Amino acid sequence: MLAQLVAQLQQAVSLVQKQDIQTAARQLGQRVFHPHTGAAIALGDDCAAIPQGEGYLLLAAEGIWPQLVQEDPWFAGWCAVMVNVSDIYAMGGHPLAVVDAIWSQTPDATEPIWEGMTAASRTFNVPIVGGHSNHHSPYNALAVSILGQAKALITSFNAQPDDVLLLAVDLDGQAHPKYPFWNAATHKDGETLQANLAILPLLAERGWCDAGKDVSMGGVIGTLLMLLETSGVGARLALDALPSPQGVPLLQWLLSFPSYGFLLSVRPNRVLDVQALFRDRAIACEAVGQILSDRSLTLSLGNDVMPFWDLPHQPLTGFAPP
Repeated sequence: MLAQLVAQLQQAVSLVQKQDIQTAARQLGQRVFHPHTGAAIALGDDCAAIPQGEGYLLLAAEGIWPQLVQEDPWFAGWCAVMVNVSDIYAMGGHPLAVVDAIWSQTPDATEPIWEGMTAASRTFNVPIVGGHSNHHSPYNALAVSILGQAKALITSFNAQPDDVLLLAVDLDGQAHPKYPFWNAATHKDGETLQANLAILPLLAERGWCDAGKDVSMGGVIGTLLMLLETSGVGARLALDALPSPQGVPLLQWLLSFPSYGFLLSVRPNRVLDVQALFRDRAIACEAVGQILSDRSLTLSLGNDVMPFWDLPHQPLTGFAPP
């Protein structure tokens, strides 16, 4: 079973498409420098962390899958804000504001997109403060950028050998009927969602966790590979230890993009503290693996163990330490 699963995962579109990021890595390198202070800004994380005063400005952007914009425009608008908000919290920050860029064939085509974006803006208490509109496009498309700030960071660069890998995920949701999305958000009130997300900056500011990522379109496997690549480490992931919803097949769950899901690389002495914060909010948080010194990912399922990805010989995003 594990061999078949590995073969299916290695060919998954959501994972293969992460390799498109290599074009950016080739152009930009591993870091850029603040134009005024000269401070290094590492590249390859969920957000760019720009040093400012005693903290950081966080800047990120997401383009939304064109098929989703075309077929489910309200949900596309909602997701455009939600995924950016998640990126900010994933790095230990608080979101400040978003801007959008919309292209459409007619003004009416943007209405459901706007309704989805404004609904998410209200729910997550993040205002939309500007952007760009074009209603004379040959297609419909959407991208959203976000600005946030953080006192302390959770980054993709700090995973260390012997760290415990935790997966925190809200299982109180349902699978989208058509897309690989686990929706644990649209049926909840904003106060609950904001309190759940606030766990991440609390972890960063207490110094309990400094490494991790939110689970993205690459699913658990793709997200973990990106974390390992930027940190220059490897891991062993126990697939049967993953918290998962009842009735969802393992392959589907591994390829799902959860509305609330975070992979965290935690020092062993802080694992119980971190788990307690999530569990107090009814968020599942389980130890699912260990960070290793070699730069490869190994998967296990029951007694079966198989190598999955060798990062030195098969880069994913290209954002890796020398």
